[in-house]
Amino acid sequence: MFPAERLRYNRKQSEKGECGTMLYPRENEVRAVMDLSGIWNFELGDAGEPGETCGSLKAPELISVPASYNDQKEDPAYRNHYGWVYYERTVAVPASLKGQRLVLRFDAVTHAARVYINGKLAAEHKGGFLPFEVEITDLIPAGTRGILTVAADNRIHHGTLPVGNEGAIAFFGSDNPGVPSVEAAKRWAKPQNIPNFDFFNYAGINRPVRLYTTPEIYIDDITLVPSVEGADGLVEYAVSVKGGERENLISEMTVIEILDENRNCVARGTGDAGRLRIPQAKLWWPWPGTPYLYTARISCGEDVYEQMFGIRTVRVEGTKFLINEKPFYFKGFGKHEDSAFHGRGLDLCLDVKDVGLIHWLHANSFRTSHYPYAEEMYELCDREGIVVIDETPAVGIGAGEAQNPYETFPVREHHEQVLREMIARDKNHPSVVMWSMGNEPDTEHFPQSAYEYWHTLYEYTHSLDPQNRPVTFVCCQNNYERDLVTRTMDVVCINRYYGWYNLSGNLDAACYAWNQELDFWEKQGKPVMVTEYGADAIAGIHETVPEMFSEEYQMEFYRRQNAEFDKRSFFIGEHVWGFADFATVQGCMRADGNKKGLFTRDRRPKMAAHYFKKRWSEIPDFDYKPF
Repeated sequence: MFPAERLRYNRKQSEKGECGTMLYPRENEVRAVMDLSGIWNFELGDAGEPGETCGSLKAPELISVPASYNDQKEDPAYRNHYGWVYYERTVAVPASLKGQRLVLRFDAVTHAARVYINGKLAAEHKGGFLPFEVEITDLIPAGTRGILTVAADNRIHHGTLPVGNEGAIAFFGSDNPGVPSVEAAKRWAKPQNIPNFDFFNYAGINRPVRLYTTPEIYIDDITLVPSVEGADGLVEYAVSVKGGERENLISEMTVIEILDENRNCVARGTGDAGRLRIPQAKLWWPWPGTPYLYTARISCGEDVYEQMFGIRTVRVEGTKFLINEKPFYFKGFGKHEDSAFHGRGLDLCLDVKDVGLIHWLHANSFRTSHYPYAEEMYELCDREGIVVIDETPAVGIGAGEAQNPYETFPVREHHEQVLREMIARDKNHPSVVMWSMGNEPDTEHFPQSAYEYWHTLYEYTHSLDPQNRPVTFVCCQNNYERDLVTRTMDVVCINRYYGWYNLSGNLDAACYAWNQELDFWEKQGKPVMVTEYGADAIAGIHETVPEMFSEEYQMEFYRRQNAEFDKRSFFIGEHVWGFADFATVQGCMRADGNKKGLFTRDRRPKMAAHYFKKRWSEIPDFDYKPF
């Protein structure tokens, strides 16, 4: 599709209610925003499904919102909970908001949510990492107050993303299936979440809840598609307006102005769709270049909304990944939204700290492993020039050779929903340069089924994005010769743990294995990057000879393997696993979480962080491999 066709497609999807298009709540001269963060009433529930009504909490405790509930109390019942929980608070709507449309917006409730107003069901949503909203204009009218109750379900299974293990076998196999006493104990034990992924299943209202207002006729969505023509920037735009007699009014009422950083108008248009030219445009470049941002100011009737964006191009050509037509080299890591006490809850102070550490390392990018992050982080990356690979929570789609997940896991519909919502939310961010459909699915045991599943999703993802960014997914340590999917992606993204999970401790053999595999990928004619590689290092463990779990081994692991990557011209990036240590489910493979971070969980650098700081300071972002 050409850009104009993609814009029209995006608008049609929005009009059909298929994209979940919701603009980030911004206060301005027309719109008001009330943050409902704070201390809420809270109760642990059970696996019983909430109904159409919900009574008041009987014996509530207090909980902080936004934050995961798991680590806020000194009670293992919170840490190990399985099932629904309930949040409750009073919402008072000021009388001054009369005549305005009132909307409750939830940035993320993990993994499924039901919202009740005065005890009656008002909204439902599946998916724990993307926003949803409900209009409450008539439910809690201006000048009144009402009771807001939110039910959140933390259960994971074969129908959720991320995927839970329904076979009751712990991740990394930390039990002995088939032993009579073990099997009897598993049947006897209370139900629990068994993740098919290696991070803790933090849950609850993890991101802000807001009440915002719009006029009756309101701007519902904005799509911006930048391009470059000579020294000028081009911006194709489409605006979706809803409410009132919108069908007859959109074109004649809609005005768009492009403002530079000094708020000077550099381009202006009318109508709900069109193309604008910005003379002598300043491009968005990754840091330490200038991540220049423009503002699209849209007005329609009484409503006004401002959307920041950058002018930059992204495409793949041969074995190169091009940003603004220059070959880009990815330097960075996989990350997690993870911190003490907050769990996966939004922590703006931590986000600012992490961005500072990214700059300190001379890194330029990260992947949102393994779910879309809070919108505030993307805005930081837009402003700070950090490149983002945006990933869905489709992690853990696989059950080994015993079960074909593509025939038995009921996730396809939900997977498409998540892709629609993620792209609808993040499509205008210049920092987002590639979509990752998922992480480490099974692609080798049922290769044809895997191909049919992932390649149709690949085509679907391309159809959703008006900017037509490259699309990938991230493959695990697999038999790459049997894998039919990875080689068809725009960029080959591979997670490999040579020298850790296999060939453990033997870096000579690890480098030999790497070169064997890289010879295979060179023949595919695609750009290749490693999206995970790493070794656990427990901070403070030192050895004179590098041994596993020491800081010296972690640093030598990276030094040896990076030397092999540097020899390959088609190799376009290195994302270490990971940025910082993080919490996982307890098990015999983990001691107080995953210790592969360059930083500790409280952001203290290990030796490997200093190694990468020096290495990445000497590697340019562009034209690193001209040969």
